[in-house]
Amino acid sequence: MDNTVNWFEKRCRLNPSHIAVVDGQTGERWTYRDMDRRFLSIAAYLQSQGVEKGDRVALLSPNDVCYFDMLFACAKLGAIFVPLNWRLAAPELDYIIHNCDPKVIAVHPDLDEINGNVLTKVQESHFKLMKAAGKEYDDIIRMTAAPTSNPALKMDDPLSIIYTGGTTGKPKGVVLSHASMFWNAINTVVSWNLTSRDITPTYMPMFHTGGLNALSLPILQIGGTVIVCKSFRPETFVEIVRRERCTLVLLVPTMYHMLTQSEVFAEASFPTMHTFLSGGAPCPHTIYEAFASKGLAFKEGYGMTEAGPNNFFIDPSEAAKHVGSVGMPMMLNDIKIVNNHGETAVVGEVGEILLKGGHLFHSYWNLPKETEEAFSDRWFHTGDLGRRDDEGFFYIMGRKKDMIITGGENVYPLEVEHLLQQHPYIEEAAVVGIPDEKWGEQVIAVLVLKSGAHLDEETLKQYCAASIGKYKIPKRFVFAEELPKTAVGKIDKIRIIHDHSYGKI
Repeated sequence: MDNTVNWFEKRCRLNPSHIAVVDGQTGERWTYRDMDRRFLSIAAYLQSQGVEKGDRVALLSPNDVCYFDMLFACAKLGAIFVPLNWRLAAPELDYIIHNCDPKVIAVHPDLDEINGNVLTKVQESHFKLMKAAGKEYDDIIRMTAAPTSNPALKMDDPLSIIYTGGTTGKPKGVVLSHASMFWNAINTVVSWNLTSRDITPTYMPMFHTGGLNALSLPILQIGGTVIVCKSFRPETFVEIVRRERCTLVLLVPTMYHMLTQSEVFAEASFPTMHTFLSGGAPCPHTIYEAFASKGLAFKEGYGMTEAGPNNFFIDPSEAAKHVGSVGMPMMLNDIKIVNNHGETAVVGEVGEILLKGGHLFHSYWNLPKETEEAFSDRWFHTGDLGRRDDEGFFYIMGRKKDMIITGGENVYPLEVEHLLQQHPYIEEAAVVGIPDEKWGEQVIAVLVLKSGAHLDEETLKQYCAASIGKYKIPKRFVFAEELPKTAVGKIDKIRIIHDHSYGKI
């Protein structure tokens, strides 16, 4: 077995009495010794349920300590951890569950009611269910058991599958190996100079790479403390940062917008915080200004599920000089920008961002062709656009892929368009994203109805809610007589966004 596969187990032995995880809502605390006992007990239980190397174990839960229990239990067994996005609609979750075909699905009691339709279907199938919290779960942990056998593991073995939206409308499972997650964590630790004294509140959803991999795992790897937080409110955020003496945090721009617009931010000081980090979407410059006015260190990063997600580092002092820059490549990964001819872009030229490093994903689950297409000479083609200035600082310029980021969540217009076009009253549909100070981007749908048909916004929102997650539902529906077309007959979305004759978008 590679000696880095079981790094968390070793960390628990090195710092047994240090606080590893705190429940931000209840204040309950677990040392590294506690976490060691928890994940070994869960691993023993999963093994008793027939879970073996390569089997998938899914989790449907809000942010909770059980994410770490399940992840490291899977790591021990060689199983593959699949965190599920509980914000998705029932058909979307149903597709993912059957696509990854888990041996066991763990469900947090808080989501029993929210995902009732999904759970009913799961119970009628061959999947085994377990509770991810409550008395039954606590009883498993109190067994203080350990797996009866441990498989031989390699760093290249899959450890997790995180599903991300696909341009075809079907989610893709991004397979992260032990190596992917280890090198992302170690790269973050050494590039950002993290220490065991660092404490971070995790507000990003832990079914996303941002919540699980951006800061949580690097902090645990170096022996620091992770505060698990279920939902973001400016008042409770400030309270937790003060109470737990947090040192750094990652939030999406939507959260920062809510924070900087609140009264509590205007009155608060953050003496223990050395870094406020923004990710998930481009950050408005007004947020930089709000933090600068209080003398607080602020910067933003860039990543994606397939790539860590950590790729760049910038010192907050440099971020203030290079507003909007994500910095320079971290120590253990390489980045380049290529133009349309595949040549390295010159300074200031916009091109596609390519990444290389041990933190990159292993593959797309059961999609060998898509996996092969994503790489060229070991470089991963992100589909995102960027540029580099004459000092070597990188800037994210946009996305080649037709994707909208709203509140840190990815929305693929084609998926929403396909759904809208299935409505019997809709002739044509175009979905675009427009800049929004709070959400980063708003999802807007422009529709052409069939002759004599009538629809209102509320009806359309209810129609969408039956099939897609709430964050994907357009914030506004604009009705037009026709959609603009390019010379080759494609819908011209640039004109839709900028031409005020189309609903004054």
